[in-house]
Amino acid sequence: MIRIGKISYWHVHADDYTKQALEHPQTELAAIWDEIPERGQAKAAQYGVPYFASLDEMLAQDGIDAVIVDAPTNLHRDVMVKAAKAGKHIFTEKVIAPTAKEVSEIVGAVREAGVKLTVSLPRLYDGYTQTIDRVLRGGKLGKLTLARVRLSHNGATANWLPAHFYSKEQCGGGALIDLGCHPMYLVRHFLGMPESVSASFGYVTGKEVEDNAVAVLRYAEGALGIVEAGFVNSHSPFSIELHGTEGTLLYGFPEEVPVVRYNGGSGEWEKLPLEDRLPQAFSQWADHVIRGTEAADNIAAAVDLTRLMEASTRSVSEGRPVRLDELAE
Repeated sequence: MIRIGKISYWHVHADDYTKQALEHPQTELAAIWDEIPERGQAKAAQYGVPYFASLDEMLAQDGIDAVIVDAPTNLHRDVMVKAAKAGKHIFTEKVIAPTAKEVSEIVGAVREAGVKLTVSLPRLYDGYTQTIDRVLRGGKLGKLTLARVRLSHNGATANWLPAHFYSKEQCGGGALIDLGCHPMYLVRHFLGMPESVSASFGYVTGKEVEDNAVAVLRYAEGALGIVEAGFVNSHSPFSIELHGTEGTLLYGFPEEVPVVRYNGGSGEWEKLPLEDRLPQAFSQWADHVIRGTEAADNIAAAVDLTRLMEASTRSVSEGRPVRLDELAE
């Protein structure tokens, strides 16, 4: 049994990961620490586990094997390095950290300690992604020339996101680093890593962080990736467009059914059956801990995600495209 210490309930999905820990047959919730003591104490009472006022004290417990990190993004580097040095396996909400330098420190500490790290990148494992991968392997789209992925909701305009999600200090950004993470790692999955990134932010509701965002990824051979995210749209479906020299695949316009049209096909849009989804990232992490294996692809995708987010943020602040090879690690 993997005994888990929960690090913070700052993130909106913190209770979701707690539920996964409680429901998984080989994990259990053993303790809670939170940077806001009142919140942590309330959650400890809710789940019937001890609350630790000191993170160091919780990490020193022999009865804790691993941690789930849902702390503010600006605390990720400190809490994860501490957890790794204490010999605790780590499951964390995306992004790992706001900068490539911080991610390098976290991954270095994980490797030195020999603990298992997995990052929540859930849409990589959904059935539509498996279907798209099958189509791409089959070559029906030819050479990809454009990938566009959009994810948006009305959290800012309908005022249901917690106020701290608009803190630039805690989050490192707004719509792009939160919701835009999912389109970003999917575009990276479909097209690979670009040479440069250009981003534009909008501030519809006047928050400290952007609530409307677009990032354009430019590739050496001419392909483009477009990442869109927002907190200001009431009925914007999650959508994927993949365009290639031989065909196009669409998902979410607005039905959650992938459709494809390609040269040499029927000449009509063809609906595709959804593949089975892969196990959730949390279950994959538990398996890695039990088997002593590494989540190599997951970690590589998460490291690249931070690099793309940092490049996007710098692009806005500096008013120019930012090359990926400019980032310090």
